[in-house]
Amino acid sequence: MTKRATDTKLRPIIIFDLDGTLIDTAPDLIASLNHTLKSDGFDVIDHLAIGSLVGMGGRAMIERAYVMAERRVDAELVERHHRVFLEHYAAGIPGISLPYPGVLEAIARAGEAGFIFAICTNKPEGMAKSLIERLSLSDLFDAITGGDTFSFRKPDPRHLIETIGRAGGDPDRALMVGDSRTDIDTAKAAGIPVVAVDFGYTDRHVSEFEPSAVISHYDELTLGLIDKLIAAAQG
Repeated sequence: MTKRATDTKLRPIIIFDLDGTLIDTAPDLIASLNHTLKSDGFDVIDHLAIGSLVGMGGRAMIERAYVMAERRVDAELVERHHRVFLEHYAAGIPGISLPYPGVLEAIARAGEAGFIFAICTNKPEGMAKSLIERLSLSDLFDAITGGDTFSFRKPDPRHLIETIGRAGGDPDRALMVGDSRTDIDTAKAAGIPVVAVDFGYTDRHVSEFEPSAVISHYDELTLGLIDKLIAAAQG
């Protein structure tokens, strides 16, 4: 994708995925899944059984639970349970969800260097904003967009590009941070370097999807790495 020439009035920007990247939401999402399925007599499902699908949304988690239990599932059943899932999850935000270790310090370092920040998630926008607000993190982000903000969503690169635009960021001085193939494919299609965290919600190691870099802790998201990746993308 061809990006516009750098506008010096725009700020360098780091865009984060939410679930599994910025915030560890798995315990609360799985709690909502268990609440949803208890009426159908399901045993309690733990994180190890379904954790890799947490980042794919409630519908995927519900479908996976039925497949694991070797029980019949159809679209109508999934949609009915999904409504219950969303209601329970929204009512409990933020629950015990917390930012990943070191991420707030990494944001502070980059902020001192002039970067601004945004969130680009496939989670519904209202829920994403509610989570960030209730964790008292809203002031850190110049834009938060969700899977229902536009008529397109990740891995469509327009979701990322439009998020950068809403934040007032410079797409030529941008970096994406994510935990999944969806995040990596989105950033690549947008022509933006991407750092993948290897502690998120995916069933395959993120290195298999060839991100620009992989980190195991936010202490590794240094200004040196950020500047190196952006410079390499600029050619």
